[in-house]
Amino acid sequence: MTEHPSPEAADTFAGSRDGFERLWTPHRMAYVRGERPSADAGDGCPFCVAPERDDEESLIVHRGVHCYVILNLFPYNPGHLLVCPYRHVPLYVDLTEEETSEFSALTKAAVRAIQAASNPAGFNLGMNQGEVAGAGVAAHLHQHVVPRWMGDANFLPIVGQTKALPQLLADVRAQLAEHWPR
Repeated sequence: MTEHPSPEAADTFAGSRDGFERLWTPHRMAYVRGERPSADAGDGCPFCVAPERDDEESLIVHRGVHCYVILNLFPYNPGHLLVCPYRHVPLYVDLTEEETSEFSALTKAAVRAIQAASNPAGFNLGMNQGEVAGAGVAAHLHQHVVPRWMGDANFLPIVGQTKALPQLLADVRAQLAEHWPR
């Protein structure tokens, strides 16, 4: 196994500090390497596995009859939610009428919960269908609900491919579950 210098040693690796503060996010390496979940339903699909676990472990905010709402494991902003059908389908047009109705209703409820929990200035809502369209898990349909605030985008995602998030996912999940419309 290769030994790596500590973060402190890396700051002075060349013998003198370079003046940069670093955010160490080694957990993102799987995402950066492109290690994508399987397209197969069941154990290989994170959206099939998540509902089989408890809500806190899976970061599920709300469960419906046909669909559920879960925090994004790689969020753009705190409160970035995904609306997913329980059924393993890749495209929006593959949903039944009942699934489509609940999918839409849960998207609205997600917006309301985020508004109540953190009062963002706006939202990005969207689905990336197919790997070529940017879907990280292309085989299992999911809708992004991303809260946005003025000035939330800065140089970090562009230059450092890093996103600084001020809240832990477990804390965000608890806050959104508390504010979920009843």
